[in-house]
Amino acid sequence: MSRKLAIIGDQFMLPEVFEKEIIAACGEVFDMKCMANGWPEEPMEHGYAVAGMDGLKEYIGDPDEICRFIDDAEILVTHLAPLSASMFERLPALQMVAVSRGGPVNIDMNAARDHNVLVVNTPGRNASAVAEFTIGAILAETRRIRVGHESLRNRQWRGDLYRADLTGKELHEMTIGVVGYGQIGTRLVKLLRAFGSKILVNDPYVQLDPDDLAAGVTQVTYEEILRESDVLTLHARVTDETTHMINAESLSCMRNDAVLINTARGPLVDYPALVQALKTGAIAGAVLETFDIEPVPLDAELLSMPNVTLTPHIAGASVFTVTKAAKMAANEVYRYLHQKPPVNPC
Repeated sequence: MSRKLAIIGDQFMLPEVFEKEIIAACGEVFDMKCMANGWPEEPMEHGYAVAGMDGLKEYIGDPDEICRFIDDAEILVTHLAPLSASMFERLPALQMVAVSRGGPVNIDMNAARDHNVLVVNTPGRNASAVAEFTIGAILAETRRIRVGHESLRNRQWRGDLYRADLTGKELHEMTIGVVGYGQIGTRLVKLLRAFGSKILVNDPYVQLDPDDLAAGVTQVTYEEILRESDVLTLHARVTDETTHMINAESLSCMRNDAVLINTARGPLVDYPALVQALKTGAIAGAVLETFDIEPVPLDAELLSMPNVTLTPHIAGASVFTVTKAAKMAANEVYRYLHQKPPVNPC
């Protein structure tokens, strides 16, 4: 009798891609069934807003529908489906969950441990996508690409953007501060090295890669990176320590010609404090890919500020991210099947 595996994907992490990679890794040994939810065109939920889903973040799906679909499956492979404590109670056959994202915030990990369910994830799946996107974000703001685009959309030819006092610096002239030296931060540093930027890194929990150190990358304190960066780009995880690490105090330490980039997570930034800093000229501009509230409210002041470039949390969106995440999840399923230790246990 075939072992049962359920796949819950969406319109980004396509169920058929998961299925293809699982078959490639394991063969046709599972009785598989697939479903897809409506994300990203349908917004995600957060557990604080839904009864019985406390502690879960960034998920999509009705718990009853999901439990009915998973039913007696031994393995669940998913991207955004939630698993709360009460859902684990209803899924006694479930033994393994593979979550195709960097952090399993849609899973109640305490409940998973209580029910002896193995949870694995796919860290770094979008590292190259986000690192490349960050280069684009830096250029869009510092070289006035966004400003030029907006002016032409409004039928205005901004010849003044060629003025020496309005045009931007080149990457090799700039000091780029990278906060967070994980998989995305390290990849970004290597890209920036190719452009000849002066690179500063702040991460108190890791040491610089010897190649980066030999290339002149410098590890500095948080105070130094705030003070010295032309561009400050955030790539830290959200923890109690890093929540609102960009606040009124830290913004006051930055140069008034500096640009802030956030392609990491919204909670890293105190957004009201950032709005004030942008309005008063405490910093020159920002590129914001993630926000404290998503989707961004239509009346948010940030949406109309002239010195901000905005994107709707798409830095990790690439076809390569989809295939890499599916391969990583499939490899974890293979290892579980053959009683090998997981590569990325949560």
